[in-house]
Amino acid sequence: MNDAARPTLTVATVVERDGRFLLVEEETRDGLRLNQPAGHVEIGESIVTAAARETLEEAAWQVDPTALVGIYQWGSPQNGTAFVRFTFAATPRAHEPARRLDSGIVRALWLTYDDIAARRDLHRSPLVLRSLDDYRAGHRWPLGLIAKL
Repeated sequence: MNDAARPTLTVATVVERDGRFLLVEEETRDGLRLNQPAGHVEIGESIVTAAARETLEEAAWQVDPTALVGIYQWGSPQNGTAFVRFTFAATPRAHEPARRLDSGIVRALWLTYDDIAARRDLHRSPLVLRSLDDYRAGHRWPLGLIAKL
């Protein structure tokens, strides 16, 4: 199989605090976009650990993943890249305001669901709103569903 045809494994977190959700504003080839803290799983890393690490690196928040919200398959219409994304519910534990954010991340921000939905044209992908909608609908699966051997 051609490597270009293989999907990219990514993770993201839905972090809620006081009725607001943690998002990042990031630079993309299409301009500034909004996304959940998200990124790639590193070799040898568990999917759950990757989600917590990416949230810290992109948003400067230590979080504890508590449940799997969903597994999503999506293909970018711009370049045809296929993604499989594991999205987790996570509880915020501690903020590290002095921490430098990942390259390309402009800032982390807390927005209400209505604010996020109103900015749909600025979402990095349709996964942003779909993940939030599933989270708000109560979709939660135990972390033990994902086994790292």
